[in-house]
Amino acid sequence: MNILKSWDYTRKKDKAMAKLYFKYGTMGSSKTAQALITKFNYEEKGMRVWLIKPQIDSRDEGCIIRSRIGLYSDAYVLPVQEDVYKTFLRLEEPADVIIADECQFLSEEQVNQLAMIVIEYNIPVLCFGLRTDFRTRMFPASKRLLEIADSITEIKTICACGRKATVNVRLDDEGRILTEGEQILIGGNEAYTSMCYRCYNICMRRCGW
Repeated sequence: MNILKSWDYTRKKDKAMAKLYFKYGTMGSSKTAQALITKFNYEEKGMRVWLIKPQIDSRDEGCIIRSRIGLYSDAYVLPVQEDVYKTFLRLEEPADVIIADECQFLSEEQVNQLAMIVIEYNIPVLCFGLRTDFRTRMFPASKRLLEIADSITEIKTICACGRKATVNVRLDDEGRILTEGEQILIGGNEAYTSMCYRCYNICMRRCGW
């Protein structure tokens, strides 16, 4: 039996066209919580969700996605070089929606592959993650999502001053701002904080940068 026919992946004219969504925010903006709540909402309506995360995110026992507020769920761990499109076609059970957490760690090609799933199978794909790194530079996957996503939404949180936080700030063991290092360093509140760009620049000047 043709697996695609058995899943009934069809592009019916009366079915709403699916979209590729990019929902981004700074550290601490509850991106993962929103991803897990979205998963729950789809499943409550009887839809099957394929929850994925990049292998680079090695926190929480590898195959678990966990939010700071305590929500968690099993997830498929996606290796860096894996073709997400081909893996999607090999799923034992059909998926009605795909949710990707920490999507900034995907490759650009994996973002393209997710976009093709949306186009060819009318499956919505929701990507949650960061836009920029601690140097205020975009992650390659986030840049690609900004280029091709059908819907782009900012998940807002605030700086300590009350303004909207826009910068992911990496800290050393003594709480000082770091401006050099590898783009990817997995960590939570012990390694990162969020600031508005104004406070970030004030702190940088005080540190002598």
